Amino acid sequence: MSGEAVARAFGSNAEDGLSGLEAARLLAEFGPNELRAVSPMPAWRRVFAQFRDPLVYLLLGAIVVALAAWLIEGREGLPVDAIVIAMVVVANAVLGFVQEARAANAVAALARMTAVTSSVLRDGERRRIPSAQLVPGDVLLLEEGDAVGADGRLLLSASLRVQEASLTGESEAVLKDAAALVDPAPLAERSCMVFKGTAVVQGTGRAVITATGMRTEMGAIATMLDATVEQPTPLQKEVALIGRTLGIAVAVVAVIVVATVLLVSDIQSPSDVITVLLLGVSLAVAAVPEGLPAILSLVLALGVQRMARRNAIVKTLSSVETLGSASVICSDKTGTLTRSEMTIERIMTASGGSRVTGVGYAPLGHLEIEGGVAPEGALRAEQIVVLSGGSLAGNAALRQTEDGAWEIQGDPTEAAFLVAERKLGVEDRRQRRFERIGEIPFSSDRKMMSTIELDHEHGGERILISKGAPDVLMQHCNRIRIGMDVAPFDETKRARAHADVERLSDEALRTLAVAYRPLEADEDPQSSETLEHDLIFVGTVGIIDPPREEAAVAIALARRAGIRVIMITGDHPRTAARIAALLGIVENGTKALTGAELDAMDDAGFAAAVRATSVYARVAPVHKLRIVDALQADGNVVAMTGDGVNDAPALKAADIGVAMGITGTEVTKEAAKMILADDNFATIVEAVREGRAIFDNIRKFLRYLLSSNMGEVLTVFLGVVGAGVIGLGDVGGELVLPLLATQILWINLITDSGPALAMGIDPERDDVMARSPRKANERAIDARMWRGVIAIGLVMALATLLTIDLYLPGGLIEGSQSLDQARTAGFTVLVLAQLFNCFNARSETTSAFRHLFTNRWLWAAIGVSLLLQVVVVNFGPLNVAFGTVPLPLEQWLVCVAIGSSVLWFGEIRKWVLRRWDR
Repeated sequence: MSGEAVARAFGSNAEDGLSGLEAARLLAEFGPNELRAVSPMPAWRRVFAQFRDPLVYLLLGAIVVALAAWLIEGREGLPVDAIVIAMVVVANAVLGFVQEARAANAVAALARMTAVTSSVLRDGERRRIPSAQLVPGDVLLLEEGDAVGADGRLLLSASLRVQEASLTGESEAVLKDAAALVDPAPLAERSCMVFKGTAVVQGTGRAVITATGMRTEMGAIATMLDATVEQPTPLQKEVALIGRTLGIAVAVVAVIVVATVLLVSDIQSPSDVITVLLLGVSLAVAAVPEGLPAILSLVLALGVQRMARRNAIVKTLSSVETLGSASVICSDKTGTLTRSEMTIERIMTASGGSRVTGVGYAPLGHLEIEGGVAPEGALRAEQIVVLSGGSLAGNAALRQTEDGAWEIQGDPTEAAFLVAERKLGVEDRRQRRFERIGEIPFSSDRKMMSTIELDHEHGGERILISKGAPDVLMQHCNRIRIGMDVAPFDETKRARAHADVERLSDEALRTLAVAYRPLEADEDPQSSETLEHDLIFVGTVGIIDPPREEAAVAIALARRAGIRVIMITGDHPRTAARIAALLGIVENGTKALTGAELDAMDDAGFAAAVRATSVYARVAPVHKLRIVDALQADGNVVAMTGDGVNDAPALKAADIGVAMGITGTEVTKEAAKMILADDNFATIVEAVREGRAIFDNIRKFLRYLLSSNMGEVLTVFLGVVGAGVIGLGDVGGELVLPLLATQILWINLITDSGPALAMGIDPERDDVMARSPRKANERAIDARMWRGVIAIGLVMALATLLTIDLYLPGGLIEGSQSLDQARTAGFTVLVLAQLFNCFNARSETTSAFRHLFTNRWLWAAIGVSLLLQVVVVNFGPLNVAFGTVPLPLEQWLVCVAIGSSVLWFGEIRKWVLRRWDR
């Protein structure tokens, strides 16, 4: 269907557009031209989300039991146990809420940008309106530099080129033509259409809008996101598993202990029942590391802050660790691994070839031949004509900004000639020498463009300069430039020129050729295409979108760390393979697998191809999703990076999606879990290092907290079961607990939290990038760690109960102190044992005395915890709240000696493990 017919179908026309009244009616009917935004979660829901954690559930149950016991006792005083536990739960929720809000604010700040506007015809007049007000039937006026505000069918076009990389992954600007297509075509080949979210880089055009908002091609991809299921991160899975394990363990232990007490004890009053209930609370409090959620959030939040300083914005705390678990990074090419700055790399002329050094738009570099020698004589003369001619036959501009950066306006391919010309140092002469007096625009039929220039160095002679596809341009040539002379373009020289083009194409370079001829005095410059004949062929250039230098370094580091890097792009297969080889993703000569080839495979063949292939080209969004799914099915933890809308569904489906903050689209940033503010692939490698270091530190404080809680559980359990053995059964004939619930809470929240947090920021002790990624099914707490946790916990419990027995009358060791004195001493020994255990927990096998002073925060935390223990033992008001009494100096020394047994046991165990590992 022609463009005019499409316009009529929408009640519009190419000359006047819609009326203001009709546009208002359509806006009310179709709604704003915006993608459907994800409704923000209300604050109250985000608060309640902090309580959806198995560890928190256990604490809430403990609060209920403590309150029930307080009510049964007649509500005497305040329910201290319930209040303290509730304060812990609320503090953890506030911490998680604040940290997630900070991350959300950072993302919102990144997303704030100037509202996009579009030029349209309304009531026959040109108007500039917000793109959100565009409606189907509007006539969109397109010019160089415009962002296309909606999907539309072209009515008119003049050398119109549109950059569609954000939608299709195609790195080169696409030439558009208003002519109707004969056959249905894929998205990247619909030359008569323009699409929302793309950008005009050259020429002008006029299009009737056919779709807005969620009905656009960008909206279709955004809709695809809604059907994509997000997977929990490895860390979220692991913490959930720990919570379930602890919940089951607490339930089993509590039932056994409470049932045993009820069977063996003489329950005669409600007070006895209350005591048994408080025993259940004590076991729950002892088993649950109350500080774990808060410490985990803090450690991850500190990781988020470190990543923010390195230009990475993390939207969810757990995502920091996930990158550390990544075994595969799938990356888009254009703008992510490459600079998105077209660069001339090779020049081929009659006298030979040369290489252009330097990449990007900064004119830093030079021309050289084999051996690094600068071209001279005939070769240099030819290169001047090629680069200056290519610069004249184009409409791009190159300028330096106030901050020293270089930027372009117009087609990046045309700008590549300007940059290379500056490297040759002849741009000033060309600007003084030539003056444009005419232009023959580029067309898809001719595949070339020409300009007519006045040559002021030759008396105002008129020169036609042409640039275009080499095979087409050569057909218009009958002579060739050799040095300062012109020779016939015979079959030998023509074959040589074609061979040069083939050589550049084999190197995955885009080729453009340059030719010229002086016009005769009687030729009319306005006769347009009839002038493009009998041209003098000058040479061909090879152009590439160069890879980022830092990306190559980052990929080498990733491979050293055992991480596979995969390139997935919509670009040409040969170009994709060349860039992948330059970056070190694949070996030279490796071919890219295309989307069409993937479509021809069955599921088994597809899975096998994904295992063996690391570069994909001409792929659609559905292919990216299938590749990610296949990798995950093989047990990989997949990170997906990208900047275009076409990357968004795969970003959301991956274990962690990483969007580009500068070039990334709004849809992509919404789908991602991490945003790179500097669009630097190398930042991802730093995120991997940070994630691995964080996971190591998480293991350290998990080892510490769980062994500490194991010591508390075993202390309570063995203290009740063996009460008669250690003298607790002889105290008034009633059931007596070795530790009070408030004392256990003090240990878990006040004494343990500081050292555990300090371990969470422990400096990297080993080269974390020298080992392979941990497997998706590898647990943070493996069997060896659990054995260590139980062993250390048992030593803590025995040391604590031995101390209580040492001071209580009766038991294995005859003592003479009161229950409060003995319990305070046992309480202190347990605290000191856990502080000694800080040094054990920093490594499973390395001696605690190695790297002893590398973490000053750990020493500070131990010092503060020790000081707090002195206060809770010797400060009167805290004595009442926590059931303690002051201890004399000699008892403190005894407690230190007994508590240190944990350290010596840990050293012996590590020595055995090191021998075993050998």
